[in-house]
Amino acid sequence: MFCEEELRDMSVLQKGDDYVEVVCGCTSRRHGDAGARLRIFKSGELKIACECYHGCPEDNLSPFAFEKHAGKENNRWKHNIWVFIDGYKVPLIKTTLLKFYNMSPKNAKRPHKLVLHRDEFIKCTKCSKRRRFYRRSKNECRSYHDALANANFQCSDIPFDKFSCDDAEERASRRACKGCLLSPTCGGCTSCVCFGCEVCCFSDCDCQTCIDFRKNTKA
Repeated sequence: MFCEEELRDMSVLQKGDDYVEVVCGCTSRRHGDAGARLRIFKSGELKIACECYHGCPEDNLSPFAFEKHAGKENNRWKHNIWVFIDGYKVPLIKTTLLKFYNMSPKNAKRPHKLVLHRDEFIKCTKCSKRRRFYRRSKNECRSYHDALANANFQCSDIPFDKFSCDDAEERASRRACKGCLLSPTCGGCTSCVCFGCEVCCFSDCDCQTCIDFRKNTKA
């Protein structure tokens, strides 16, 4: 399901043929951290067993239900539920754990045949470190799009997180994992490489890719 690098430094509890179970949690101002176990199935299903206190009976929750149970009710569970990576709390949306959920027909909010946009890297012009850009949503695609167009891109320009040139670069083996559903270490295929669509192209951009996409949609 996931390659070794995708799970490296993550608090993994169990691994089966069709599932992976990791430590997760959700934090609210009123109740603090609610710990739990998240099980990710290859079918795209996500199940959470809450451990907010010893003996909590809620052992088969959806992410939405767990978020509410933990005291967060703003329906942003992909951002509010976190997992431990190298000792840090990282929101699910910033991991590769949702790739099967996002691609399952039940949960997809886009045509099933639409390509999954794999992660890409841009090199800082100051320190030469490569920084990962997730492209799961239109906003994330826009962040990458604008950074790619910036000839003087630096680590401090990353809009979705606080980066500096002092922060460590991802290991080369981890950079090889770009989120392709068919193969974690895919070098580029028809399932993860897009040459222009409504998610990664923009009406206010005059780059050649966006211009070509607008021409093709009008044809």
